[in-house]
Amino acid sequence: MAETHVLFVEDDDVIREATQLALERDGFAVTAVPDGLTGLEAFRAKQPDIALLDVMVPGLDGVSLCRRIRDESTVPVIMLSARADSIDVVLGLEAGADDYVTKPFDGAVLVARIRAVLRRFGHASGGRAGGGPPEPAAEGGVLVFGDLEVDTEGMEVRRGGAQVGLTPTEMRLLLEFSSAPGTVLSRDKLLERVWDYGWGGDTRVVDVHVQRLRTKIGQDRIETVRGFGYKLRG
Repeated sequence: MAETHVLFVEDDDVIREATQLALERDGFAVTAVPDGLTGLEAFRAKQPDIALLDVMVPGLDGVSLCRRIRDESTVPVIMLSARADSIDVVLGLEAGADDYVTKPFDGAVLVARIRAVLRRFGHASGGRAGGGPPEPAAEGGVLVFGDLEVDTEGMEVRRGGAQVGLTPTEMRLLLEFSSAPGTVLSRDKLLERVWDYGWGGDTRVVDVHVQRLRTKIGQDRIETVRGFGYKLRG
């Protein structure tokens, strides 16, 4: 099996070199670069399996780089941020990142998060984390919610007959909602099922992805149930 290729963009020489060595010891192939413009060139040339982007890098900051990557690809992206409460975290998620890790980070934690993202992307065409795809409610595996159609076999979504482009994380999130329309799903449960978190996580990841999903399938399709979570309107 080919090595998983990680693009790592980090301007701090010590962090970049130490993290590269740690990832390589865990069996990853790593392309490590010090700035965003070089990172974009490397992304296009190397076509990595996952991108690991520091928020604050010169030339083209990590958030802008994430946005450029997302314009071209659905490859998973993890942002690195120096502060857990930074607005950069939300900006990175809004730009299309799938997850983030706070600096300084433990190497084992970073590897676990990378593998969690890769697991759910690897299973993006195979349904839910933790138990297989949702049972289809219509012939051919197509679930219908008003003008929204979710093809659980072809992994396609259409709204008003037009195809909707979703990232694998957004697709997994929609599959969770569409497997139980009208059922309230808590943020913690969504973190566990979609993000494969076996531990407590930052619910901002869920909130931002729900908002991104709403912009694509309709603002009113996913309802916020205050104090509990979200549910898909049938």
